[in-house]
Amino acid sequence: MAGKSAGSTCCEAIASGRCKIASVSIAILRAIQNLMKTLYIVATPIGNLEDITLRALRVLKEVDIIAAEDTRHTRKLLQRYGISKQLTSYFEHNELKKTEWLISQLKLGKDIAVVSDAGTPGISDPGYRLINMAVENSIPIVSIPGPSAIISALSIAGLPTDSFCFEGFIPSKVGERQKLLASLKGTKKTIVFYESPRRLLITLADINNILGDINVVIAREMTKLHEEIVRGSVSKVLTDLSSRTIKGEITILVNPKSAEMHCNAPLPLIDEIRNLQKELSLPLKEIAKIIAEQRGIPKREVYKEALKLKIG
Repeated sequence: MAGKSAGSTCCEAIASGRCKIASVSIAILRAIQNLMKTLYIVATPIGNLEDITLRALRVLKEVDIIAAEDTRHTRKLLQRYGISKQLTSYFEHNELKKTEWLISQLKLGKDIAVVSDAGTPGISDPGYRLINMAVENSIPIVSIPGPSAIISALSIAGLPTDSFCFEGFIPSKVGERQKLLASLKGTKKTIVFYESPRRLLITLADINNILGDINVVIAREMTKLHEEIVRGSVSKVLTDLSSRTIKGEITILVNPKSAEMHCNAPLPLIDEIRNLQKELSLPLKEIAKIIAEQRGIPKREVYKEALKLKIG
């Protein structure tokens, strides 16, 4: 058999070297993946400290770092259950910078729990950016479920729960708030919002003007000492609350479908356009888009009707 040429031997050596480099790279990658620990998203009480779960307590005891929306608030919970751990702040204004540091700690092999002041991180609270970056870095993420103002309020509201949606905090700006409410006209499902106690009466007035005198439930201070549930039509609830100073965490639940009970016949299209334009002061194209989505008809059909108002 003829001997191998120098060129052939060289190629084989290079190929062998590449294989070794690839093997080393894979080994390093596996080592990093084995080193990376878990990010725990831990739900905490929304008021009553007794609502913490046994699993949440175990995780908080076992992790290396607890990232908290407010370290002072979380420290009270930890002290209640005799837990002493490294705490670091993780809130809206340092979320971007702190996310990178937390990811680096996870890659160094540290388990981290994220908690908000109340409820589940990432649900109208800090957490989304960290979770998203953990996904991008293939870091294991585990949910530790627990108390939720949304589910707690829904469970006792007395409104339909077969289908519902959570809209987060209602916009504080008048125009944005009214536009959101207008987009919910004709919705069949129960809608859940968070709202500031300072704006509650103004928001209820907007709901009454835009969605009608529909059924509403106000859940205030859920699970706390002064928990209160107020039910009724929007006009009745407004009357009941108008002479009071409202305080505490507020969850609003509405069922726009209940407006059908107050209507014998659908409003003529031209009248609905006129009313909505008066309420929202939006361009006709925006009004047409909102009504078209609510009625399930082509936008051009609504806009054609809207132009009659412009001509008139």
